[in-house]
Amino acid sequence: MLDPRHRNVFQETGSLTGFVEAFIEDYSRGLLAVDMEALGAAIAAIQAAAENGKRIYAIGNGGSAAIADHLCCDFAKGTDTEGHPALPVQSLAAAPALISAIANDFGLEHVFAKQVGYFCQPQDVLIAISSSGNSANIVNAVEEAKSRGVTVIGMSGFSGGKLAEMADIPLYVPVDNYAVVEDCHQSLMHVITLVIARRREGTLGW
Repeated sequence: MLDPRHRNVFQETGSLTGFVEAFIEDYSRGLLAVDMEALGAAIAAIQAAAENGKRIYAIGNGGSAAIADHLCCDFAKGTDTEGHPALPVQSLAAAPALISAIANDFGLEHVFAKQVGYFCQPQDVLIAISSSGNSANIVNAVEEAKSRGVTVIGMSGFSGGKLAEMADIPLYVPVDNYAVVEDCHQSLMHVITLVIARRREGTLGW
């Protein structure tokens, strides 16, 4: 099986400084290309879920799983404000015993879809993170979520993949490099956290 890193596109440079500058250029281009209306809709969906007693779930593989875990930390602690409910957020990538049991019994492609079936309720929010947008276990989870009336926020890169097509709210980073896409997804998570926190604090005028 070919390592997906073969899909990474790098700008040709003649020095380490040039390499870093090219990386920053790709990062900036990718982040600024994200649909701001979709980002606003994602923030609104997450806020509404918390205010209405619904839950937020996050899924991802590899580096995207780490982003899902980090997201849960920041969404909870980073938005903690007196007078507002905590963001009820959970990473479905953070339960190795359950993941391994599902993978062993049903296959790796079902490790998230099964958990969506176990936990998700209508009007919950699922944040699905996949750089390619085509990981089978992410696509299956999104299908299961949509069948249950769960709002899906999809973070993808490269061509967007199936995730960009299926998500209710696609946050697509059009860059052909896994590292850059993951850094953009991490930054989007931080932007969402900071906007919600500042709105709760009353320090944001929009």
